[in-house]
Amino acid sequence: MTFSTKLKEEITEYNSNLIEKRAELSAIIRYDANIEKDKITITSENAKIARRIYTFLKEVFGVNIKIIVRNQKRFRIKQIYILEIKEKINYILESLDVYSNGKKIKANADYLEAEEEKIAYLKGTFLTTGSINDPSTSGYHLEFVFLTRTDADFIKKLLKSLKFDSKILKRNNRYMVYLKSAEKISDIIKMFNSVNSLFYFEDIRIYRDHKNMVNRLNNCEIANQEKSISTGMKQVADISFLKQKDLWDLLDEHTKIVLEYREKYPESSYSELAEIISLETDYKIGKSGINHHFIKMKKLLEKYK
Repeated sequence: MTFSTKLKEEITEYNSNLIEKRAELSAIIRYDANIEKDKITITSENAKIARRIYTFLKEVFGVNIKIIVRNQKRFRIKQIYILEIKEKINYILESLDVYSNGKKIKANADYLEAEEEKIAYLKGTFLTTGSINDPSTSGYHLEFVFLTRTDADFIKKLLKSLKFDSKILKRNNRYMVYLKSAEKISDIIKMFNSVNSLFYFEDIRIYRDHKNMVNRLNNCEIANQEKSISTGMKQVADISFLKQKDLWDLLDEHTKIVLEYREKYPESSYSELAEIISLETDYKIGKSGINHHFIKMKKLLEKYK
């Protein structure tokens, strides 16, 4: 079972009030129902989602619903649940602001006044058109897919009203509204009251963030080591030049000590070199002191090179 399916099934376990049920049904009917003159048909591959839709329709509209279960054989056998409503068609469609006077109307945020209605509508939209990547297998990605740009624009606007910034992308003949921010996706899962899915998502997110941080630190450490080695080898070559040109005696004793230890430990960083010199000689020095002596050497080289 995919993470997206687990999240949807967890959403179906949340009990809603009458206002939330109507808002959720409005999204489901609008985006997932096949509407004909004498019936409304809703198809789902998930038994829990189908049961939720069936229950909500019964409780809100008190209609009789025919349930058809079919086996679909495509790669593997799976059951398809078909709900058919053949009564109160116009009443249902008009009550849910899907149709008016026999014509489909644009999704309108005017009837989604309270935040609970907006969240419920978004739940219904996610159950029928939404999906979310498993954070353990790929990047963070939540999407809603629609047949029309109008529907995509409405959901983008609805998300914005709930403080979620999303983008729209046309993919083949459909329109995708998507979010890629891990923090925002986590907030949406939390908004859906899906605690188990939220804990799973956050555990993966923390693990990945920690892993990325460790990788960045390792990369920085490797880069610093390479820089130290490159610097050390160049300094050893400069020390050799000073000795060949009889310039060594122009240096003071402390600078000579530092340069001698650089020849012994060409791969050491300034901090490591300072620690070695402080332990093995009477000359106590820090990183900045090491740097000061190499500046002296550089000035001498510039003068005679």
